[in-house]
Amino acid sequence: MAQPGAERGTGPACDRVCDSGSMPAPTRPTLEAIAREASVSLSTVSKVLNGRPGVSADTRRRVEELLHDSGYARRGVDAERGETVELVIENLASEWSVEVIRGVERVTRENGLAMTLSTIGDYHAVGDELITGVLRRKPIAIVLQFSNLTADHRRQLRTRNIPFVVVDPAGDPPPDVPAIGATNWAGGVAATRHLLALGHRRIAAIAGPADLMCSRARVAGYQSALQEAGLPVPSEIGGGGFSRAEGEREGRRLLASPDRPTAIVCGNDMQALGVYDAAFALGLDVPRDVSVVGFDDAPSAAWARPPLTTIRQPLQEMAEEATRLALRLRAGAVENTRLELATALVERGSTAAPAA
Repeated sequence: MAQPGAERGTGPACDRVCDSGSMPAPTRPTLEAIAREASVSLSTVSKVLNGRPGVSADTRRRVEELLHDSGYARRGVDAERGETVELVIENLASEWSVEVIRGVERVTRENGLAMTLSTIGDYHAVGDELITGVLRRKPIAIVLQFSNLTADHRRQLRTRNIPFVVVDPAGDPPPDVPAIGATNWAGGVAATRHLLALGHRRIAAIAGPADLMCSRARVAGYQSALQEAGLPVPSEIGGGGFSRAEGEREGRRLLASPDRPTAIVCGNDMQALGVYDAAFALGLDVPRDVSVVGFDDAPSAAWARPPLTTIRQPLQEMAEEATRLALRLRAGAVENTRLELATALVERGSTAAPAA
């Protein structure tokens, strides 16, 4: 049972309905009160609440502020709300995204729900247009890959009682943002220690996008393992993209140098396959001339020739846990909204002891 006054709002719209003489205070502000305070019709407030067009930007902003300031939050099951969970991913081309889709789809199916899909491109930022669409589609929850949500976006989703969870957040999200990640730093350490144990001492790395926290953590793990072994840490680490083309470009640069590395730790599996391409083009053999370690354990890692040694990131499990968390948030309060799943080294044929 709710505690007395637990959901009472504090804004001016709430004051008009909560402080009316000796009448008992309602537990939550009403849309009618918000409409009066904003000097608009109830239908206008409804349009804003449901993400429908036909409202000026200034009016929409004013109503959003009143919804937030009054403590309004839609409760219960909306009669118009569909039985869907919306997944927002970077793009449909990456194997990473495919694994996330599989994870979300599995949990939604288990719960008798459907999954809808939206893409945001490679910029990791959710725009106003997408959020407006979410409000209009009324999913029961939303799972986002990488995405950064602004404070306004988070407020809009919470006002509509649409819980959200981020899978592998791009940056360091605020404490109130539920997120599921992986032990990226530990994975970077494990990849480098594996090469050190084989006897490698000239170990290079290729970084992923600098704006992704997972990428920075993997590089930090690599650097920590080198320091632990008493080896110099490169002052500059090339890279910048998680693509095969980026791996080939940086791989050619590293492998063409006079003191070329005997091993390369890559930011992800696609980069590692690009290093394969660079080695082949330069007449080098993997792993005889250069050992290569990837990250993710995407399906293509096992199909590569030679099969790729990599760090397994439990992508599908991360997406499953994110979806389950979003559904638990929908059902009520959840104490722990942050979780990191363990990474693990998968040894295959792309690593060996350096040539004598």
